[in-house]
Amino acid sequence: MVQSRNARSLIVLVSYHHRNTEKIAQAMAKVLKAEIVKPSEIDPSSLKEYDLVGFGSGVYSAQHDPSIIELAKRIPQVQNKRAFLFTTTGAPTIAMNDEFIKSNHSKLRTILESKGFVIAGEFGCRGWNTNSFLKAFGGLNRGHPDQEDLANAEKFAFSLVG
Repeated sequence: MVQSRNARSLIVLVSYHHRNTEKIAQAMAKVLKAEIVKPSEIDPSSLKEYDLVGFGSGVYSAQHDPSIIELAKRIPQVQNKRAFLFTTTGAPTIAMNDEFIKSNHSKLRTILESKGFVIAGEFGCRGWNTNSFLKAFGGLNRGHPDQEDLANAEKFAFSLVG
């Protein structure tokens, strides 16, 4: 089921460090005409008012940010509400494939599906990573997300609205 562009969309986002995921969220929000909020800024029960809800963050210990996971746990049951998941990761290029992305999304996907959400799509791309020892070497994936990543995020968002 594809939603119309007049549908009400929301993106729940956690992005810090280099604002990698925020750049991706902004590209998607432009297409979806979606508001972007932090998990702390939304009442979980109000998510039922939206036709499409995106959940995005960087990847931390192979999953979304803990505040996104905790928000998902507090969402009341819904029926067939559409959601999408997205992340940026500091992983090297070799790791970036659909299986890797879905693996990082698995905990959140499982929670949302148990709440009655239908996952309409999943997106992931590289982000600049200066955590730990990588900082001394200028980081990994410097320059990402780049223009191609942003264009892919827009294309993904268009696929959600037809």
